[in-house]
Amino acid sequence: MTVPPAAPDPPESQKGPARPAPLPRKSLRANTLIVMLGTLGSRLSGIVRTQIMGLFGNTLLDAFLVAVKVPNLLRELLAEGALVNSFIPTYKSLDAAGRRDLAQTFSGVLIAVNLLLMALGILAAPFIVDLLIAETPNVDRAVAVYMTQLVMPFLMLISLSSIAMGLLNADEHFRESSFAPVAFNLASIAALFILPNTATWLAFGWLIGGLAQLVVQLPALTRFGLLPTPSLKPNPALLRVLRQMAPFTLTAGARQFLNLYVTRLLSDAGRFQPGTQAGYFYAETLFTTVNGLLVVSPALALFPRFSEHAAARHWTAFKALTVQGIRTTTFLAAPMSALLVVLAPYAVSIVNISRDYNVARFEAASDILTGWSLALVPWAIVTVLLRTFYARERTMEAVTVSAVGFVVEVGLYRLVVPPLGLLGFGVSTALSGILMAGALAWLYRRALGFPGREVAAHLVRVLPLSVITGLVAWLALRFVPFIPAPGFIIPGLIGLSVAGGAGLAAYLLGALLLRMPEMGGLLRRLRR
Repeated sequence: MTVPPAAPDPPESQKGPARPAPLPRKSLRANTLIVMLGTLGSRLSGIVRTQIMGLFGNTLLDAFLVAVKVPNLLRELLAEGALVNSFIPTYKSLDAAGRRDLAQTFSGVLIAVNLLLMALGILAAPFIVDLLIAETPNVDRAVAVYMTQLVMPFLMLISLSSIAMGLLNADEHFRESSFAPVAFNLASIAALFILPNTATWLAFGWLIGGLAQLVVQLPALTRFGLLPTPSLKPNPALLRVLRQMAPFTLTAGARQFLNLYVTRLLSDAGRFQPGTQAGYFYAETLFTTVNGLLVVSPALALFPRFSEHAAARHWTAFKALTVQGIRTTTFLAAPMSALLVVLAPYAVSIVNISRDYNVARFEAASDILTGWSLALVPWAIVTVLLRTFYARERTMEAVTVSAVGFVVEVGLYRLVVPPLGLLGFGVSTALSGILMAGALAWLYRRALGFPGREVAAHLVRVLPLSVITGLVAWLALRFVPFIPAPGFIIPGLIGLSVAGGAGLAAYLLGALLLRMPEMGGLLRRLRR
């Protein structure tokens, strides 16, 4: 197929308004750094929260992890992901008055929908839990139903927080929104320390965290004049947002179908022992820490600039930003992928702050995290490319690829998990990520001309370097005598510091010898 010119004009029906409001020029590197620091604080405090939760028994913790699946599912369908990827492009294309009216209507509609869903979720909790757990579960159903009813108000709190985050991010005020999740974790940690060790108070601690995440963003909204007054008055721009949200909700629904399948599979007492649900949670916490910091944060910081270039039809700058995003995220993700493959048990060990840790959780988390580590690089590419489609309001293409990818992943689970066990979850995720990255790159190429040579030239250097990184870490584990066996937090920190540090040093040295631009930028920053 002939590659079209680099700066095509898509049909008017697929574009936003031709005259977007002027945007303040802010440092993209500064924005990225702020988001990464906020994500780092959020993920580190999230690990501390996980450490505290790890002190709970399997009955309480496994039931709680099933319960929070429900508001988290609805949150992604209606709030965080849909808001960022559909609200911002429309919001950025309006003038000041239009932005204010859209924020008011959007917040009012979202609040009304959340109230309805919250009530339905409380009433339908028994039916919902039965969907989430196996017929012969290793999870206490009664406790899970009770905690599901208690945590449903979290949906409203996190939706309001997402509105605040979206408004701040749209105007590139990343500091307050990026550090809001830290408030959630700190408040939850305080509640876990202070409140009794019961199902009721564990659920209330989660709600306290959600309230804190909302409250800390309110002063910034007021200071920048962005605090909306919720309204249900009609707004034409809301229809544009809803059109963008509808397909995104579809792909989020496909992803949540995947999560439902995994939750139900892990709760099957015939396949997995009690504690496997918590082990999955441990691995998920650690993986999202790395992925959130090194992949999602840079992509989030780039998204408003992608939307700006798309609204102005600056396709050359748009493609250059695409290359920059893929280079940055894969440069950061590749060594972490290799290190986690080798050091997954040591990474899981940092969650265990008690020497009397649960072995079933530890082994399950180690296997799952090892497999997921393989998915970091392909999903870094997917994460950046998805933003390029949302910014151009080509949502249907992106969500179709995502939805099909998640369905394929479920199919891979059925094929790969039985022979590979828990390791098969990550292998399936990696394979689906590779297929999705290829599909998105092909669709991008049809529309704009994908910068494949630049991306390939980068990957052929960074991937071999990551293999060397993992090999050096493995050799350190094998031949350094004072690295203890993993399991408890202290051996975990020693293994990560020594073996991980050696592997990372090898990666940075190789990047320096190859004169990779990312390394040059890092050195320039260190000299300042």
